[in-house]
Formats: sequence, C-alpha cells, structure tokens
Amino acid sequence: MLSAQFGFCHSGGGTDCVVDGDTFWFGGAKYRIADIDTPETHGPRCAAEGALGAQATQRLQVLLNAGPFTLESVDRDVDRYGRSLRVVTRGGSSIGEMLVAEGLAREWDGARRPWC
Repeated sequence: MLSAQFGFCHSGGGTDCVVDGDTFWFGGAKYRIADIDTPETHGPRCAAEGALGAQATQRLQVLLNAGPFTLESVDRDVDRYGRSLRVVTRGGSSIGEMLVAEGLAREWDGARRPWC
C-alpha cells in the first residue's frame, strides 16, 4: 500500500502532486491513470471542458489523499509521453471508476475524444 499527501502541480514536474484529473506525480515519477480519460485543463478546447477538468483534478487530489492506494500495472508500462501507466486502486476499487461514476471522467477506450 502506498500513500502521500498530494498537492497540486503543473506539467513541469513536482513531488506528490496532481497535474490534472488523470495525471499525477508520486515518489518522483509521473503517472497516467490507465483506465480513464478526463477533460483537459492545460489547453482546454472550451470553457466547459476546462471547468469539468478542474473538478476532476480537485476530486483526484481528494481521492489520492483519502488513504493508502495501490498502482496496478497494465499491458503497456509507459505512454508516448513517458508517463507510467497504472490503474490506481483502493480496497480493490478503481479510483478511475469512481471518477467515471461521478461524471468527471470516462472509461479509456484507446482514443481521445472531444469534451466540447
């Protein structure tokens, strides 16, 4: 089980911080939550995408700070940006699925789709 006190950071790097709704830094490594896609906050295509992305970012921070979690490997280790791809779970439940259930993310189906 892993844990940290997460703050917020931008894409330039950080320590134990949330970049956006599906990306965070932990222990010096950058992670992309593999089972979801969230709206963009860095260069949103419309105001609605930016607002929903901000909500997803804030919620991910709360969920990561709520207690110990695990990082589960998937079929690919890293994405094209060098981020480690992992499913984040707590008590056997996917944090990504929690964000989907709350309307802040959608399941990752292998392709980016617009939020606007």
